[in-house]
Amino acid sequence: MKYCGFELNGQSYCGLIEAVAGVEQITRLLLKPPEEADGDIEDLPSKRMDHLAFAEARLLAPVRPSKIVCVGRNYREHAAELGNEVPTEPLIFFKPPSSLLAPGDEIRRPKLSQRVDFEGELAVVIGKKCYKARADEDVRPYILGYTCLNDVTARDLQNKDGQWTRAKGFDTFCPVGPLVTDEINPWAGAGIGIETRVNGEVRQQGNTRDFIFSLGVVIRYITQAMTLVPGDLIATGTPKGVGPVVAGDKIEISVEGVGTLRNPVVDE
Repeated sequence: MKYCGFELNGQSYCGLIEAVAGVEQITRLLLKPPEEADGDIEDLPSKRMDHLAFAEARLLAPVRPSKIVCVGRNYREHAAELGNEVPTEPLIFFKPPSSLLAPGDEIRRPKLSQRVDFEGELAVVIGKKCYKARADEDVRPYILGYTCLNDVTARDLQNKDGQWTRAKGFDTFCPVGPLVTDEINPWAGAGIGIETRVNGEVRQQGNTRDFIFSLGVVIRYITQAMTLVPGDLIATGTPKGVGPVVAGDKIEISVEGVGTLRNPVVDE
């Protein structure tokens, strides 16, 4: 199933997206947010609504995470393109929830930075509380679904600071959406394709089968240190091809089986 956050009559909702006569429509309102789904969003109460064309909706981020945990350098070729060594264990960092951005909204290049990069990624949405997952434990029951995420980065500040909080944490630096549940299976041998386009030109093409650390390894690693709760986001890493954007650019991040996340870029 496919879901989105959206605004209707000044209120925030999450809705089910279905194809009606070949056009994606929001057809149902969830009466509780996805992070209250306890692992299965389809169990949440919902009600029918007058159909709203997905393309015409005022979209919002599909979840409200308590934290956004990101995995750095999870593709060998991406580590190499930035002159970094391949990590020997997952390299994790945070983006603050205040960096969340809805599909279609503007990414702001801050005055403090001279180079802002896109990083297209598959992100995991947590559905059940998870802490200290066992080494042999199947983590899939803890996952609510998957979404597209842009780990926008002030690259010059990342290099200057030596740690990543400021470079990754600006407001608008985490566009997210939409949310799907059972449409994709990152554990399958074929993996999940990821593509980033800037002004229609392909800049990144990758596949999750090239992860250095699988989703299972990542989730078990994170939960040895912290509790993941429903709604939390895990950004799984970006493939090679990252690069800078300027005001006026339009970024599109497509994740196979999920959809496309689109955001324009402006200067602060």
